[in-house]
Amino acid sequence: MLVLCFACAQNDTSIQTPSEVDYNLDLIVTDLELPWGIAMLPDHSLLITEKSGLLIHFKEGNKTEIGGLPKTYVRGQGGLMGIAVHPDFTNNQRIYFTQSSSIASDDDGGNTALYSATLEGNQLIEVRLLYKAQPNTRVGRHFGSRIVFDNEGYLYFTVGDRGKRDVYPQDLNLDGGKVYRLHDDGRIPEDNPFAGVSGAKKAIYSYGHRNPQGIARHPETGAIWTHEHGPLGGDEINIIHAGANYGWPVITYGKNYSGTTITKETSRTGMEQPLYYWIPSIAPSGMAFVNSNFYPEWKGNLLVGSLKFEYLERIIIKNNKVVYREKVAADIGRVRDVIVGSDGYIYLAVEGKGIFKVVPKS
Repeated sequence: MLVLCFACAQNDTSIQTPSEVDYNLDLIVTDLELPWGIAMLPDHSLLITEKSGLLIHFKEGNKTEIGGLPKTYVRGQGGLMGIAVHPDFTNNQRIYFTQSSSIASDDDGGNTALYSATLEGNQLIEVRLLYKAQPNTRVGRHFGSRIVFDNEGYLYFTVGDRGKRDVYPQDLNLDGGKVYRLHDDGRIPEDNPFAGVSGAKKAIYSYGHRNPQGIARHPETGAIWTHEHGPLGGDEINIIHAGANYGWPVITYGKNYSGTTITKETSRTGMEQPLYYWIPSIAPSGMAFVNSNFYPEWKGNLLVGSLKFEYLERIIIKNNKVVYREKVAADIGRVRDVIVGSDGYIYLAVEGKGIFKVVPKS
């Protein structure tokens, strides 16, 4: 049994390695290059996005490429990214995905686009573009992009600042550095916080973000949580509130990669503080709350993948403060995504390896 360190201070950079491992890491899907996102269908089969632009269906031990995917603009960090299943998939067979897209031509680059589609066998039909961030750019950084539904059926997705921190995150008239909220058919909710603001992008729900690559719904409160990449230090966990400004790049706990100062401010009136920030940066990717009885000691904990240090992090949060951090899968590789499937098991997408299933020891 693990000893929990509830005395750990907020933003203490220490992370524990368990002395006793109570789970197996079973590699169930092999030969994947860069599995960016995973989602589980009601029949417990998996949908897997490969950054290169392949959508894979893994069922009963077999991998099948799904056809009908729109062309992916692959550049730098951009490609086929987030994926989610409609809450009523059993009846409507709808899935959602984000990809970097040029729409018409690659000449002017691309930007993050959100699509929905009906999954019919191993083919996408009724593919619909729900939102396309503008403008296209050949910058290969900070596309986002994750997707989640809340308890009321609204869809949230993220778009990074596209490497233009001084242009997009603080401007409501521009896409980039934002969390967006839509109806499941792409309509913009009338009560979105900036729906009545002249010139503002009406789909924006929160702003002042850098590059959010984790999003999850809290299993008890229903709140939407995100994490995002900071620069050198200052990766953040945030609870998303309607209309809130999360400060990037006006306030940050990070520095430029050269070590020089971005800003001397870590707080400012009217800007949200992160629930937690990592120093040094772990390069977080993927995010899930444990709500499964298969892991009773982890229930309610937050799971986050680390690209930089190649492990899965388990985080205990009490009263909105991080009190304990632990490596669950030390040195497994670059963890790109983590989910708790509808079957109750935890799944990890690891670059250059595939999909692991976290199986508790009996």
